[in-house]
Amino acid sequence: MRNVLLIISYTLRESFARKVFIFFFGISCFSLIITGLIFGLADTESILNSFFRSTENLSGNIVMMIEFTIVSPLASLGLLLSIFSASSFIPVLLEKGNIDLFLSKPLSRPQLILGKYFGGLLVVFINIAFLVLGIWIIISWKFSYWNPDFLWTIATITFTFAVLYSLIVFFGIITRGSLLGMMTAYFIFIILSPLLHAFVEQFSGFIKNGMIKKVAEILYYIIPKTSELMGKINLDIAQGKGIADFQPVISSFLFLILMLLFSIFLFQKKDF
Repeated sequence: MRNVLLIISYTLRESFARKVFIFFFGISCFSLIITGLIFGLADTESILNSFFRSTENLSGNIVMMIEFTIVSPLASLGLLLSIFSASSFIPVLLEKGNIDLFLSKPLSRPQLILGKYFGGLLVVFINIAFLVLGIWIIISWKFSYWNPDFLWTIATITFTFAVLYSLIVFFGIITRGSLLGMMTAYFIFIILSPLLHAFVEQFSGFIKNGMIKKVAEILYYIIPKTSELMGKINLDIAQGKGIADFQPVISSFLFLILMLLFSIFLFQKKDF
């Protein structure tokens, strides 16, 4: 465990050295400054009118929806940037000289991979937490309504990245490059997961070809459910409703575990 913590610490320092952490922190700060200026200078009534046709019976749900409307696109943008930046952690590790240095230390290969994985995850978690917490404070202060359940979105967003990052680590070990893992993660997050979710929920009844339906359903249960995680599940958690359907969470978590296990297995078989 101590070795894993040391690699996590090293990865965090590496993100500072390569300006990854500072880049994310700068974007988060800029987003918070803009949000603070908008909500600080505008009056409450005009803000509500820009979101809703009627401002009667202002409730906590309305405030929460304003928070979610702002956080959701910023979180999606943050995930896209996280995928881009974190995709290089494993390829840099596998570079000649770096990998020789690490393998000469008294730590196992699984510890090395887990340390790099959780290190990258920590970088993203800190920035996501800073962004969500900052927006929550600004809007809660503006409307004098504090909903701590909204902060659970930090866990949902971080978990979504954790699932995609396990895939990036896997392809990083196979190819010793960042491009394939990064593009695969983008494809799943932007295109494949939303399409499969829409197919299963809305369009499966219109498809007459049984083979196509079966393949789509199999893919749906294999591919991480990033669309549901960042959509309905994230919204329900923000509202304090909890998770109604755990299937997307469980299947995505199993995908994460399998990717990490495959990554460790492949890394142990590689010669350096």
